[in-house]
Amino acid sequence: MSLLDDLRLTPSDSRPPIPLQPIGPPAPSPLFVAPQVRWLSRYARALVAADGAALVLASAVAVLAELLSDSSTLRPLPLLVLATGVPLLWWAVLAFSRVYEPRFLGEGTEEFRRVGNASLKVGATVAFLAYAFQLPVPRSFVAVLLPLGTVLLLLGRFAGRRVLVAGRRKGRFSRHVLVVGSGQQVTDLARHLHSRPVAGLKVVGICQPDVRTTHIDLGGGVRVPVVGSLQTIPGAASMTGADVVAVAPAPAMGADALRRLSYDLEGTGVDLMVAPALTDVTGTRVSIRPVAGLPLLHVDEPELTGARKLVKSAFDRVLAALALLLLAPALLGLAVAVRLTSPGPAFFRQERVGRDGQVFRLWKLRSMTVDAEERRADLLHLNEHDGAMFKIRDDPRVTPLGRVLRAWSLDELPQLVNVLRGDMSLVGPRPPLPDEVATYDGHTHRRLLVKPGITGLWQVSGRSDLSWDETVRLDLQYVEGWSLGLDLTLLARTVVTVLRGRGAY
Repeated sequence: MSLLDDLRLTPSDSRPPIPLQPIGPPAPSPLFVAPQVRWLSRYARALVAADGAALVLASAVAVLAELLSDSSTLRPLPLLVLATGVPLLWWAVLAFSRVYEPRFLGEGTEEFRRVGNASLKVGATVAFLAYAFQLPVPRSFVAVLLPLGTVLLLLGRFAGRRVLVAGRRKGRFSRHVLVVGSGQQVTDLARHLHSRPVAGLKVVGICQPDVRTTHIDLGGGVRVPVVGSLQTIPGAASMTGADVVAVAPAPAMGADALRRLSYDLEGTGVDLMVAPALTDVTGTRVSIRPVAGLPLLHVDEPELTGARKLVKSAFDRVLAALALLLLAPALLGLAVAVRLTSPGPAFFRQERVGRDGQVFRLWKLRSMTVDAEERRADLLHLNEHDGAMFKIRDDPRVTPLGRVLRAWSLDELPQLVNVLRGDMSLVGPRPPLPDEVATYDGHTHRRLLVKPGITGLWQVSGRSDLSWDETVRLDLQYVEGWSLGLDLTLLARTVVTVLRGRGAY
């Protein structure tokens, strides 16, 4: 049994469940030590073993490629030294790059970035040593080992993330969080963490000034106890077995209070996290810069023009052209099936609003009856969506074949033509109807700052099951923090979402 299998089968920790009865404020106890997060140490050991296996495999393939090369002149002993030394060097560089530290595991992109940087350092080190000491390092060996090893390392971490996500959906592999603050801010932070279990932060208690409130309702019938005040945070963390203290914006938690809290938590194994008052701003736009001795949060403007936009446009059109060439036979077959199974044209064209409010005609395979638009007014009372969108789970206008097309998002394939023409992007906000745009208020119009996309954050986060407010929030999050790397990630996640068929109707 592999270490990852062992991780999957072992409970996340051995701590008893936290009772939900009212608990009085505990006495301060700054000398406690948080319980060890056993699943996290097992996960780190599993990654160490997986990285070792990946590097050994990459080295073996590189050796085989070198032996099969016609130009190979390296003797077996030097080749064996290379095949052993480079993976060991790589392994050490990974460790020195702190890729196994708990704070970088299982969340965010920092873990993957550090693995990539460590791989670049190994390549640079090997090149420098070969040049400086005139070592006979075969180019074919390095050309195979470095890219293959990097890919295998990243795939191993991706597989580990999948294990964690699956476990977290079942309430395992999570750190215990004590949320600290006052008023609506502490409630909002606790609910936000609770609504995203895949982040691996489980709220086990609240500390706020008004300890007369015994519980906070997180939604879905889940209630978390208020276990202390802002003066008893260390003792409350000890009582609840918290591994993390998350501080929400609060007047009482100023610079001095946060400094004292950090002193109290030193040596306890409890991480201190401070949530800024600014929310829903992507990490790529945020950086902490010391100014006059103060760590100030600097927020960059979203990048809406420039060279990166040109690269995105070129990437969209090239990939759309290739996809159309590959999918042309399937698209033709689907169009014929639509014509044969219901009266009317194979394709459906509809006016949508694109970047800067420009109206364009969106192409789709027809999934409804030809009189669908005329029947919409009679079905408004059946609308199951809030806000500006109109959605019915069992829409009577959808044809039998149309339900299949929608479940697998095959009706969206003709939008590749819109991407090729420049009306749309592969990834972006959902393309709205003109009457939806007419109802926009406040900052919702920011959705129109970029081209709409065939897929996006809304597609991979629930599709039609999302509320209007959540759809807008995700679209604005993409607008303000897009990147080519994010586009590639969302395209990959879209394939998984479509195969699952969730939220499509």
